[in-house]
Amino acid sequence: MLGRFPRKKITKARLVVQLAQETKDDWWEVEGLYDLCFAPGREALSSYRLRDGVPPVEGLSLVARDPDGILGGAIRYWPVRVGGQDVLLLGPVAVHPTRQGEGLGGFLIRESLAIAAELGWQRVLLVGDAPYYRRFGFHPLKDVVMPPPTNPDRVLGYELVSGAWRSVQGQVVSVAGG
Repeated sequence: MLGRFPRKKITKARLVVQLAQETKDDWWEVEGLYDLCFAPGREALSSYRLRDGVPPVEGLSLVARDPDGILGGAIRYWPVRVGGQDVLLLGPVAVHPTRQGEGLGGFLIRESLAIAAELGWQRVLLVGDAPYYRRFGFHPLKDVVMPPPTNPDRVLGYELVSGAWRSVQGQVVSVAGG
């Protein structure tokens, strides 16, 4: 897996980034990006409670930097369980305001989903805006329940393996047993 990184990807004339696995040295810079991009109190969301005491999935926390090394975006994934099945919880994904509109968020999502498939994961879950995430293949999960308060219309899934969400239902729980 480590052989995949770092690598350069050009998806548009303006988008030139180096994609790499997030390291412990990146942690606080990425946290600062999330603070900048999301409302205060983001850590009070139910998805954060599922992450308490659980490290992000190795190989799927990614950073995108420009040729000068400036952080443009980041994405993280966390392990959770639904109906006894292993599931990836995507989020957060963020793009620095000065880089928004370049396709960097989509690039992070598509690349990370490809890596998740290579790592053998079968399904991905997120809480987000259905019209935005539909373009990547996410769909509503009516029988998957996030801890409250979560709008059920924002609970979305993606299949890395065809049929992976079939018969998977129930409460989303932390792998830490919480």
